[in-house]
Amino acid sequence: MSGFVHLVGAGPGDPELLTLKAVRCLGQADVVLFDDLAAGPMLTHARPGAELIAVGKRAGRASPKQAEIDRLLVDHALAGKRVVRLKSGDPGIFGRLEEEMVALKAAGIGFEIVPGVSAASAAAAAAAIPLTRRAEARRVQFVTGHDVTGALPADRNMAALADASATTVVFMPKRTFPALAEALIAHGLPPETPALMAEHVGCPDQRLTRSTVAGLAARLAEGVSAKAALILYGPLMEDL
Repeated sequence: MSGFVHLVGAGPGDPELLTLKAVRCLGQADVVLFDDLAAGPMLTHARPGAELIAVGKRAGRASPKQAEIDRLLVDHALAGKRVVRLKSGDPGIFGRLEEEMVALKAAGIGFEIVPGVSAASAAAAAAAIPLTRRAEARRVQFVTGHDVTGALPADRNMAALADASATTVVFMPKRTFPALAEALIAHGLPPETPALMAEHVGCPDQRLTRSTVAGLAARLAEGVSAKAALILYGPLMEDL
């Protein structure tokens, strides 16, 4: 008999931001496939004896291919095991969720999606900043900072991204933000637009850097650290 897969959002890194359902799924799993940012204290909720498999992908490092992760999910489930795929943040936001769902459906394996706290929400909360404000920031948009090659996506909607009245959250932004900022400013976004870079959100070494779009771009052009980050820019990124 086939097993079952829970595709679980672990939140941004703080184990206290795990949902009760995520904790329950971990406590019942035979196998846990986990991302780098979904490791550490979160794995203490796995039941004793569960097999823990690291499958995290990080820029610039040797990482498991998505096809290999899909195969592991399918093979363990076909062996009758209860599997948790523990994904950082919310699994439906730049988390390759659809590819894993397709693989499971093709193999006839049942699954459930367990949402998690997005890093975007956690970063705004850590900075004590709302993501929206009536009449000033009515729209929130999530975008990725790179395509499958690691470059800035060529098909980006610059009219939307340069909208100074929106809150924009850029995931995986560090290496491409200088180029993105140049394009944003060329399309009319004021260079002094407030911006926030949040690194290792929810972790003990969390770091929040408040600046402007131009200021962050200049900072990142000088070099980037290996810390996972996201950048938020728009009218609400200033200190309240």
